[in-house]
Amino acid sequence: MLSFSALLFAVSSLGAALPRDFVQFGVARFIGGIAIGIASMLAPLYIAEVSPARIRGRLVSLNQMAVVTGILLAYLINWALSFSGESSWRWMFAAAMVPSLGLFFGLFFVPESPRWLMEQNREADARLILSRVEGPERADQHLVQIRESLQMEASTFSDLLAPALRRPLFLVVALAVLQQITGINTVLFYGSIIWQRELGGHCASAAIGANATIGAVNFLVTIAALWLIERLGRRPVLMFSSACMAVCQLMLGLAFLLHPPPAPLALGAMLLCVAAFAIGLGPATWVLMAELFPTRVRGRAMSIANMALWIASFVLTFTFLSLTRAITITGAFCLYSFLCVLTFLLVWRLAPETKGKTLEEIEVLWSRDEGPMTSAKRGEDK
Repeated sequence: MLSFSALLFAVSSLGAALPRDFVQFGVARFIGGIAIGIASMLAPLYIAEVSPARIRGRLVSLNQMAVVTGILLAYLINWALSFSGESSWRWMFAAAMVPSLGLFFGLFFVPESPRWLMEQNREADARLILSRVEGPERADQHLVQIRESLQMEASTFSDLLAPALRRPLFLVVALAVLQQITGINTVLFYGSIIWQRELGGHCASAAIGANATIGAVNFLVTIAALWLIERLGRRPVLMFSSACMAVCQLMLGLAFLLHPPPAPLALGAMLLCVAAFAIGLGPATWVLMAELFPTRVRGRAMSIANMALWIASFVLTFTFLSLTRAITITGAFCLYSFLCVLTFLLVWRLAPETKGKTLEEIEVLWSRDEGPMTSAKRGEDK
C-alpha cells in the first residue's frame, strides 16, 4: 500500500505540473490527497508495529520528523524556484517527483510488519525480523505476546464501539481533530499570505522566505521532540504543547489589533506556536494514534482517526480566510487559542501514559474496567 501511495504521489506531481486547465489540476491534486491519506495512516502504524517498546515513541516521532523535513525542503525549493518566472509553480510541483520515486524504490528494502506476518501464518519470517530489531531472546517473548493477541477473532468496525475501546477511540479522534483545528496549519499553509497581506511583505519570494523560516523552526524543534517524548512521556509534552500554543495563538490575535501589526511580534508568535506544536501536539498525537489500540483493530481505528484528522485539516484550511472576514483575523486566532485550551483539558483528563509499555500491555490497560488515568497512575506507582 505504501508503494502504491508512492506511485500516486508521482502521478499527482507530474499531473499538477502539466495541466491544461484547472479541472486537470484539481484531479491531480485529488490523487495527491489519496496518496497522503494512505501514507499518513500506514507509516506511523508500520513503525509502531516493528519498534521495540523502549524507543517506539521516538521512532514514530521520526515519521513526524520526516514530515517537517519535507515541509522545510519544500519551502526552500519553492523559494529558490520562485525567482524563475511565471512558470515557476510548475517546477515546484514537478520537483516532488524526486522524493515520490525515492519512496517507491526505497520500499523494496523494507520488510513487512511482524504482526501482519503472524496474521498470515508466517511465523518464521516474523521471528527473523523481530530478531533483527530486538535480538533473538526478546523476539521469542514478543512473538508469544503477538500470538496471544491474535488469537482473538478478526475485528469489524463495530468492534471499535465495544466498551473497552470507546474511550481510546474517542481520545484519538478528538486529538486528531484538535491537532488540526487548533490552527497550526493556518501558520504553515497561510504563513506567506499573512506575511504579505497583514505584515507588509514586499513580494511573493520574500513571503515564501518567511515560510522557510517557519519550516526551519518546525524542523529544529521536532529534533528535540524525538528525545523528549521518550524522556518525559506523551502526556507531559502534549499538555505543555497545547498550553504554549494557546498563549501563542492569543498573542498572534492581539498583535493584529494594532495598526500596523508589529511584524516582529507577529512573526515571533508564529514561530513560537510552530515550536510548541512540533514539541508535542505534532508528533505525540501520531504516537498515541499508533499505540492505543489492540492489533486486531489498530488498522481500522487508525483509519478512522486519520480520516477525522484530514477532514479537520480540510475544514480549517477551507474556512480560515472566510473566518478572518467574518470575525477578523484577531477573532480567528483567539478561537484557535480557546481550542488549544480544550486540547489541554482533554489530555489532562483522558490520556494515559504509554511510555515504555508494549502494545500488548497497552491493550490490557484499556481492557480494565477502570479509567485510563487510574490505570496509568497505578502503573507509575508500581
